[in-house]
Amino acid sequence: MDRYAVLGYPIGHSKSPIIHQQFAKQTKQALSYEAIEVKPEVFSATLEDFFHAGGKGVNCTVPLKELAFEKVAQLTERAQFSGAVNTIKLMDDGTLLGDNTDGVGLLTDLCVNLGLSLEGKRLLVLGAGGAARGILGPLLGAKPSALFLANRTASKAEAMEALFASVGHITPTSYEALSDHQFDLIINATSASLNDALPAINAGLLAANGVCYDLAYSEQPTAFVRWGLDEGARLSVDGRGMLVEQAAHAFKLWRGVMPDTAQVLESLK
Repeated sequence: MDRYAVLGYPIGHSKSPIIHQQFAKQTKQALSYEAIEVKPEVFSATLEDFFHAGGKGVNCTVPLKELAFEKVAQLTERAQFSGAVNTIKLMDDGTLLGDNTDGVGLLTDLCVNLGLSLEGKRLLVLGAGGAARGILGPLLGAKPSALFLANRTASKAEAMEALFASVGHITPTSYEALSDHQFDLIINATSASLNDALPAINAGLLAANGVCYDLAYSEQPTAFVRWGLDEGARLSVDGRGMLVEQAAHAFKLWRGVMPDTAQVLESLK
């Protein structure tokens, strides 16, 4: 039986094994999928051990996506551009291929599942780490009127502005400088929700009829989802939909078949 896994730290909350087991059953694929807790300092050794033991592919989540980018021999175009890898496939020649399915997963959830249009909207992304790098290109491709990127260290957001300049314009900013702006969609790409904490944002950032979206997810509403509801968001949701949609694209890369996400999404509600 082909073996797959998700690597991350922490990883106990992950729903990826449930999702991929449902995909396998639906598409009649024989595979196993497990969650493995991996600290960054042992990521390289763990990855090598997994594939030496016969593993076929892995997903990488916080905080390993940028480390995964450095460990593969080949990159898809979207992974190359984002500088972060969330899906690794063992190729027939023994090399590792890295992909990033986060962006397409997020856009599918926002625009198809939730029915949002991003064209002409003002977007704010919180955090400039590996999670943000995977989604900035697709978000710019959706033609918003503005995309602000806020980070505790402003220089990291400024580096993203330069990296994505060929796709569209990003306005890098600190959290403190956001007070005079309002946004139609605010996306939390920080890891704060893993500790049930909130990024350093103030009230008043959400425009009327605005939407909040947390890339993270948990059994209970995250601190950011709760903040969005308190701010009067017409929709404030976590990243389960993105999780399922990005997983479907990873599954297709590994197995050559695209699973149906609707029934899996319904089962996670």
